[in-house]
Amino acid sequence: MNITNKNIDGGTPFDWGRTSSDYARFRDIYPQLFYDKIIGRNLCIDGQKVLDLGTGTGVLPRNMYRYGAEWTGTDISSNQIAQAEILSEGMKIDYYTAAAEKVSFLDETFDVITACQCFWYFDHEKIMPELFRMLKPGGSILVLYMAWLPYEDKIAAASEKLVLRYSPKWSGAGETMHPIVIPGCYNEKFELVYHEEYPVQVHFTRESWNGRMKACRGIGASLTEKEISSWEKEHRALLERIAPAEFDIVHYGAMAQLRKK
Repeated sequence: MNITNKNIDGGTPFDWGRTSSDYARFRDIYPQLFYDKIIGRNLCIDGQKVLDLGTGTGVLPRNMYRYGAEWTGTDISSNQIAQAEILSEGMKIDYYTAAAEKVSFLDETFDVITACQCFWYFDHEKIMPELFRMLKPGGSILVLYMAWLPYEDKIAAASEKLVLRYSPKWSGAGETMHPIVIPGCYNEKFELVYHEEYPVQVHFTRESWNGRMKACRGIGASLTEKEISSWEKEHRALLERIAPAEFDIVHYGAMAQLRKK
């Protein structure tokens, strides 16, 4: 399903379903520290019911399943949900295909609602009252994010430059470490009780970094097959020149916890 947002990539349409196979292979990359930060807030643990919006291939539910929470994941892309179900075999995780704004469960169903790498896609004026309604008293929204830092990592910077040659309007470039921006409409019904931003190193091979970059919005989710193939060939050649066989990419992680008033 194509998504178009004038504030993202200059309105260039993108569809995560087009890159689901690469997403499944190459975007399950969060280090243990990322999950430890969540557990450290006593969120997504045993005895809690958690809704993961924009779940993609189920990265968050799958990796946090061992901590005992009861997970439900939703995503706008049926291809993403299909991959999530395959990768979650043997786990009791419920998945549904639905845009975040159309997700509807009974009042006070969830202890936590998570949004990982997807919060900025939502229509917040529409979704905020629904999140409030579906959360139990004192429940939390947990917004999560991780991104590479091109100004601190030359391999990331060179890779971004190549993406921009093929997708000049891609707005995913030039990331710096900063708190997650929470729209003002949440102030009415939620309180920001915690935020944190922290550096983290993420390990890659040339193949896995190529796959991670290919599975980004500016390449795999928006370009034609011919353009993707051409970009991939150039990126592999670039990595042969500038990167060792294995390397770490400088990233930062961020989280913001909003508690229901």
